[in-house]
Amino acid sequence: MGKLLHLENDLQELFVDLHASGLWADGKEISDAITFTAPEEILAKYRSENDKEGFDIKAFFERYFSKAPTREIDYKSDTTAPVEDHIQKLWEVLSRTPEASDFHSSLVQLPHPYIVPGGRFNEIYYWDSYFTMLGLAVSGKVDMIEAMVKNFAYMIDEFGFIPNGNRSYYLGRSQPPFFAPMVALLAEEKGDEVLATFLPALIKEHDFWMAGADQVTDGKPAFKRVVRMPDSSLLNRHFDNIPNPRAEMFSDDVELIESKGDAGKKTLLDIRAACESGWDFSSRWCEKPESLATIRTTDLVQVDLNCLLYYLEKLIAKASDNSNQRGHYSKMADDRKQAILKYFWNSTTSYFHDFNWVEGHQTASINAAASYPLFFEICDQDQAVAVASIMEKELLMDGGLLTTNFESGQQWDAPNGWAPLQWMAIKGLRNYGQNDLADQIKKNWVALNTKVFQNTGKMMEKYNVVDTNLLSGGGEYPVQDGFGWTNGVLLKLLSE
Repeated sequence: MGKLLHLENDLQELFVDLHASGLWADGKEISDAITFTAPEEILAKYRSENDKEGFDIKAFFERYFSKAPTREIDYKSDTTAPVEDHIQKLWEVLSRTPEASDFHSSLVQLPHPYIVPGGRFNEIYYWDSYFTMLGLAVSGKVDMIEAMVKNFAYMIDEFGFIPNGNRSYYLGRSQPPFFAPMVALLAEEKGDEVLATFLPALIKEHDFWMAGADQVTDGKPAFKRVVRMPDSSLLNRHFDNIPNPRAEMFSDDVELIESKGDAGKKTLLDIRAACESGWDFSSRWCEKPESLATIRTTDLVQVDLNCLLYYLEKLIAKASDNSNQRGHYSKMADDRKQAILKYFWNSTTSYFHDFNWVEGHQTASINAAASYPLFFEICDQDQAVAVASIMEKELLMDGGLLTTNFESGQQWDAPNGWAPLQWMAIKGLRNYGQNDLADQIKKNWVALNTKVFQNTGKMMEKYNVVDTNLLSGGGEYPVQDGFGWTNGVLLKLLSE
């Protein structure tokens, strides 16, 4: 099995210098590279050679490291075939199995097979995987779904939580907690006995999100991911346990800290917390929506995160055969539901918004996270109808649903749409009989996905849903093709 490389600890100044060199357009290429040489030996060689005249750091890197292998780069699509056939063939291309080789890398080795998103993302990603599983279920690949759920349970046992992805540099943060919906999806395929099997992992994940709940007070209302609200109810926010620059975006984060001094440390935490949210990056997190420099993710409790934790608590209660435990988690879910409706619903805008717990008010952002109370059936019928009306007016476009109605240049803003939010909205709207809007979102999204595939032979990570003549959307890195969650959601929608 591959050996885990903790980049900053094992490579120390070599890792810093590689990123600082500016010789790589994508810092993730450095952080994901593999080597068959022990890191302490590489570091010793670097220290003995780097001050010599004519030293070439890129040549040194290439002597000891190889680019992480990817399988889909040479894949040739048949655009004359139905897009469903393309996706079916891609499952094998995007699948990974445990490695037997004795290399060192940042990749956390997992015991079971899994599906990666594709492109530069050559590892499993937490919340992506739920939407990928929707398509796997349509394809009848229940064994792969079960393998992936077992991998996530393994990481919960190994690390105490599910990291953003199976890389050593993701071990400070998680992602939107979709493990409970994954377990429920597997239970739909294999029966409710699955719930008991994964109950310990579900509880342990809940413990991670609620860590510090006994430490928050009126005077110190926030600790890690837990926030004590003014009425003493508990809600959650995104966070990151590691205060250092991100290994995959190291130079950018170093520059940020150097430019902002001590204030940069808070900004870096808010950037990392936004990465945990999966929405990296969006005007949703910013005091001034046009300026990422005003990011304040940790000042907010988020509507989607808390809806997911409500569902986690409900599923734990359902899975438990212990009446005390069942009652405990049922009460937590009921309390959270009341807090969600109190702090996130706005009767003036008729919409759900995040809540700034530091300043004591809701944010103004209109975004697709408002679909989560509908998806998890937390709101009432009147609220769902009102949300549908705002979504149709502000977010519905020719290619599907916008992420937000604000164009900032960030990838989780207009004009982009993303597969997971299409599904959350479509399913959430259907839960309340808002079928006309759900069907329109589906129709627009499916048409755009199909058109881009026929023009390019690729499934994209995200799409420009405003200008449907473009191939895909923009963001902080080149648009990736593959693409796990797009494949999963499209296949699910086409199967209905």
